[in-house]
Amino acid sequence: MQAWHFSETAYPYLPPADTYPSIRVSLPNRNYDPVKGAALYDRYLMEWQIADEEGLEIMLNEHHQTATCVDPAAPLMLAALARLTPRARLLILGNPVANRRQPVRVAEEMALIDVLSKGRLEAGFVRGVPYEISPANSNPVRMNERFWEALDLIVKTWQQHDGPFSHEGRFFHHRNINIWPRPYQAPHPPVWVSTTSAGGAAEVGAHGYVQATFLTGYEATRKIYDSYRAAWRKAGRGADIPINRLAYAALVYVGDNEKEAHEGAEKLLWYVTANKVAPQYANPPGYTPVAGNVAMLRGAEHPLSAFAKGASVEAAIRSGFMFAGTPDQVFHQIKRHYEHVGGYGHLLNMGQAGFLEHDAAAAGIRNFARYVYPRLKEAFPGATVSGFPCEVPGAPPEEYVLRSTTRLKSDGPLMPALGGQGVSG
Repeated sequence: MQAWHFSETAYPYLPPADTYPSIRVSLPNRNYDPVKGAALYDRYLMEWQIADEEGLEIMLNEHHQTATCVDPAAPLMLAALARLTPRARLLILGNPVANRRQPVRVAEEMALIDVLSKGRLEAGFVRGVPYEISPANSNPVRMNERFWEALDLIVKTWQQHDGPFSHEGRFFHHRNINIWPRPYQAPHPPVWVSTTSAGGAAEVGAHGYVQATFLTGYEATRKIYDSYRAAWRKAGRGADIPINRLAYAALVYVGDNEKEAHEGAEKLLWYVTANKVAPQYANPPGYTPVAGNVAMLRGAEHPLSAFAKGASVEAAIRSGFMFAGTPDQVFHQIKRHYEHVGGYGHLLNMGQAGFLEHDAAAAGIRNFARYVYPRLKEAFPGATVSGFPCEVPGAPPEEYVLRSTTRLKSDGPLMPALGGQGVSG
């Protein structure tokens, strides 16, 4: 198993939530202090460097017009990390290509990062969350089609080395494609796609790309992975799905003791509870498939949105959104989730969010890297085959769950029932 340190580079110094309708899109940027923001960038970069020193890989993403992630241009942060870190793989998850006007420009940016890092890039792609339709001035209709046309063109662009070629597609038109530089890795950097739906996972599996899913817990993750594995086999890629084709992202905090672990984990929950979104941004017309909207009208709800209404560390652990506790507790929490969903080769650790201070974030990174990660690599080697899920008892062993003393209430919806930041079915 490979583990990755992930931070959304949040800006948490905000007014009371009841004074604004949405943390995304419309929150006035007068609430942003550039001096505090500069200090935050310094510490986030330092924490990625600590992850590199401790033997973890590095993951980052981008979002737009939101305090939850003040990294609107992830390739720029990647360029900095390519020079600041000597070892770690660098995963961007990802490029929101359905909202980008020029896929060839994305291919150029990723090729530059790959050369600058001497072949350490892992290139991830996302459809983009619904909240970013308005900031991108984009059309929410047919985003999946735009996404796949853009990604196919990018991969082709990376592999063409004999002079210019043209592309005349449904959504994109390029007369002269001949990028310089070309990627360091051959035939191209590894491709990742994130999705939180079974339909989207089937498309990813058919292409054979790495499938990542975010905070989908137990049952939803199992359905997503099952769909991926079925599509992989149907596409003729073989009966065995390598474990390194699947990834899971969770909030992760490892403390020296239960008290420290609970304090750190509760601060991580800011990512869930602070994500107040106005309804008009959460589900723009055309973004969610018809079946998803019908399900919502019948009362369906994204599991993370349901959880946020009464969020607690204990509930997050029981749901599989969070792995937190002492090293032994965290190892067994991850093991239980891994076995239930059939196995995955990448664990994407959101180890910093909200008001989790630098020293505490650094301690969490080090505790995971030193006392949990070696056990995961031994228990789940890279040669493992994915696809043998286990039935897990309804409740985890009590000694592996942190007890909560408070519940944190969310102020708004997180995402539509079948939306998410990746590709949907």
